[in-house]
Amino acid sequence: MTTQRIDRKFAQLKQENRAGLVTYMMGFDPDYETSLEILKGMPKAGADIIELGMPFSDPMADGVTIQLAANRALKAGSKTKDIIKIVSEFRKEDDVTPIILMGYYNPVLHYGVEKFVADAVAAGVDGVILVDLTPEEEGEFTQYAIPAGLSLIKLTAPTTTEERAKLVLKEASGFVYYISVAGITGGKSADITSIDAALTRLRKVTDLPIAVGFGIKTPEQAKDIAKVADAVVVGSAFVNIIGENLDNKPSVSTKIHQLVSDISSGLR
Repeated sequence: MTTQRIDRKFAQLKQENRAGLVTYMMGFDPDYETSLEILKGMPKAGADIIELGMPFSDPMADGVTIQLAANRALKAGSKTKDIIKIVSEFRKEDDVTPIILMGYYNPVLHYGVEKFVADAVAAGVDGVILVDLTPEEEGEFTQYAIPAGLSLIKLTAPTTTEERAKLVLKEASGFVYYISVAGITGGKSADITSIDAALTRLRKVTDLPIAVGFGIKTPEQAKDIAKVADAVVVGSAFVNIIGENLDNKPSVSTKIHQLVSDISSGLR
């Protein structure tokens, strides 16, 4: 399946004439069982694609919200194999919704690149976003990922020049993740005019769908960006709910799924 799920989802979104909702959640946050419950309920609540974070102790692109989530997951005992296992469990009930693993390259190297790709694909992972893997160094990953059909989804930013974008997106597949602001996750939001202009430039160098993320926290913001993007990525707003409800874990998944539903409704 792998890339096929992503391609089919964007074909469906085009047919429905709407932007998709990409939801982010940290795997194993605040624990394995709660994380799996949140993940399983995402599609029914309205998520079109799900990014599942791989906890890492030294992130470079994440704000406080995601850093705290990674720390909670690591404290709960999370390993990379556990994140892959969560996907495998999810696939027992859902073989349609694309799942993207998002994180940093160090855990992949530690796991073993070839084994990571094989295990991820076997579990039902469709693609990966490796924030700190540069195009100059990605060959050791793509030599296994491309034959396996595992998408390497690339990040571009307001500071990415057209020349650099061509290099960055050379081996990209699935979709492109456009970071709407220069900075970290959960920060300020960019205005729609600058995003529209950036996506117009980006579409000159890629035919892949473009998802816009960073700083999108409300249904109103998501609806606004959906006017110019192929998909909208929301993450910190969901992760915040976990951090705010650690004393009442049973309520976490319900509150997150409600917010997913609220945002999704605005995009349909």
